[in-house]
Amino acid sequence: MKIWLKRFAAGVILPGVLLLSACSGGTQNESAATSADGIQERTIKAGIGNSESHPQGQGMVKFKELLEEKSGGKMKVQNFFDATLGDDLKMTEALQGGLQEVTVPSTSPLVGMIKEFGIYDFPFVFNTEKEAYSVLDGAVGQKLLDKLPEHDLVGLGYWENGFRNLTNSKHPVNTAEDFKGLKIRTMQNEVHLEAFSKLGANPSPMAFSEVFTALESGTVDGQENPLATIKTQKYSEVQDYLSLTKHVYTPFVFLVSKKFWDSLSEEEQKIMSEAAQEAGEYQRALNQEENEKALKILEEEGMKINEVSPEEAEKMKEVIQPVTDEFAKKFGSDLVEEMMSEVEKVRGN
Repeated sequence: MKIWLKRFAAGVILPGVLLLSACSGGTQNESAATSADGIQERTIKAGIGNSESHPQGQGMVKFKELLEEKSGGKMKVQNFFDATLGDDLKMTEALQGGLQEVTVPSTSPLVGMIKEFGIYDFPFVFNTEKEAYSVLDGAVGQKLLDKLPEHDLVGLGYWENGFRNLTNSKHPVNTAEDFKGLKIRTMQNEVHLEAFSKLGANPSPMAFSEVFTALESGTVDGQENPLATIKTQKYSEVQDYLSLTKHVYTPFVFLVSKKFWDSLSEEEQKIMSEAAQEAGEYQRALNQEENEKALKILEEEGMKINEVSPEEAEKMKEVIQPVTDEFAKKFGSDLVEEMMSEVEKVRGN
């Protein structure tokens, strides 16, 4: 049982979670009741950068509901939204120091700590969510989660940020040439910075909480984020053009402070893993629904929307390829090859 718990807690996405739960003690309520001795009264401080209305925020609400139900009300979650506790990096550092219990950041800020997480930042790797899930929920995703404990973190799986698209205040971006001269806010991430520079843009890293003001003041011309984020952050108020570039698929990773995790009983670890897993499945489905709705809303709000053709996307990929090749060596060629092999396998089915 201890071996299974370790693998589950590390974030392996397994079908039949409910069956496993039943095998370990019946229904969710029965499981909580029969193992109440292993569950203590706890309050978990959980923070994210997005708003409560964002699919990520709704995923956290679902996690709270599930964990409190599974623990018989003993393990309570206090959610903090809108970067109230700081940006992704600051909250991750708070987890490492044992000052916060949970955060669900994009994987990109982790690259400075664990370089291999940078493989998720390669542009134009995934065409569909299914391709991304095959990597995240498989051996490659697990290998990266297994690197977290040595950095005082525990990963309970991947949620969905989604495909990133470009907005700006200057003109539509249909081709690689259209990037030239645009000042684009990016995350503090080497791959993103190098890729946008290669396209001729001027990337400007800044904290997520500062983006709206920077767009409004003209400090930057544009930014890139998934559709749900563009909608909930109201970027349509300060951006005229939305180009559906789908240049990068970004996952969220559900992180727990290792200091806190190690203080939990096996029963507490198990139900927390289950809650994170089930909330993640809910969040992924909701994120895709919200993306479809967001596109219609952004158009209604006046954004001029254009879709980049597959041919032009391939040309963008070719321009950026030297950046991908360079960082593949840095992050581990074998790992990158394993990721691409998994993607090709899905495409072949």
